[in-house]
Amino acid sequence: MTWQPTICMAHLKDRAEIYAKIRAFFSVRSVLEVETPLLSQATVTDPHLTSLSTHCPLPGHAAPQKFYLQTSPEYAMKRLLAAGSGPIYQISKAFRFDMRGALHNPEFSLLEWYRPGFTHGDLMIEVDALLRRILNCAVAQSVSYGSLFAQYCQLDPYHATLEQLAACAMRHGLDVNQADQLDVTTWLQLLMMHLIEPHLGQNNRPTFVTDFPAAQAALAKINPGPPAVAERFEVYWQGMELANGFHELCDSEEQRRRFVADNAWRKAHQLTEVAMDEHFLAALTHGLPACAGVALGLDRLVMAALQQKEISAVLSFPIECA
Repeated sequence: MTWQPTICMAHLKDRAEIYAKIRAFFSVRSVLEVETPLLSQATVTDPHLTSLSTHCPLPGHAAPQKFYLQTSPEYAMKRLLAAGSGPIYQISKAFRFDMRGALHNPEFSLLEWYRPGFTHGDLMIEVDALLRRILNCAVAQSVSYGSLFAQYCQLDPYHATLEQLAACAMRHGLDVNQADQLDVTTWLQLLMMHLIEPHLGQNNRPTFVTDFPAAQAALAKINPGPPAVAERFEVYWQGMELANGFHELCDSEEQRRRFVADNAWRKAHQLTEVAMDEHFLAALTHGLPACAGVALGLDRLVMAALQQKEISAVLSFPIECA
């Protein structure tokens, strides 16, 4: 057993300088830094995310109540937006039940910000400016989800069948466990991960991916098309996803329907159903201003800036050393 940090002292100082640059970036743009709780009585319903939980005493309850460590500060930040905060950002810890790997630690750092009056296109311009400030990189390129699948998979992802997706995986030598149990969205995510992502964000130029299928909208608005696409983007650097941004959904009833659909998917796949965040839904009902928001993985951004391939090189103490 070792007590020493996995980050070297030079990188510890570099990380602090990157944080200072980020704060300066938002200060000159009059974006307010905020802080929201890491513990909440509700969490995300997204079937592809699993939250960590604990129990804490709560006034008026005889037994300790279940709380979740947040997978992102999104819901609480949107409650601030609905209360009239104006543009806000947060540097926050987040937690996800995930395997430890070169790019993953169950406890990680996020930079998340929201811009009232912005579309996701407007926000992409600002994300690009931040990346150029931190990474000293070229101006980003933007490509559509559909064009990437046409180029690397010879598929139309908006209309592909299960049989076509499975055949594509086989054609490229992908060995997929329980392939007969996968739905279209999961197939697309697997093909994206293995066949497309490694090509993105190369040559010192980030790549923005836009026009995801409507089924992958999460908390984004949907453009009815055709084809129907989510008003969201992802950002890649040297094959690594850095950020995920949305033209935010403001309709509380539509958001509730998506939460219900998430739980139905969970139940059908023998996953634990999750209580919907009623505080967040009430804030949407009150009125979330039209806005765009993005979550950017800070540990990965630091990795990119310091040209590191392993997340432990930019963390003081990854989970196995905590």
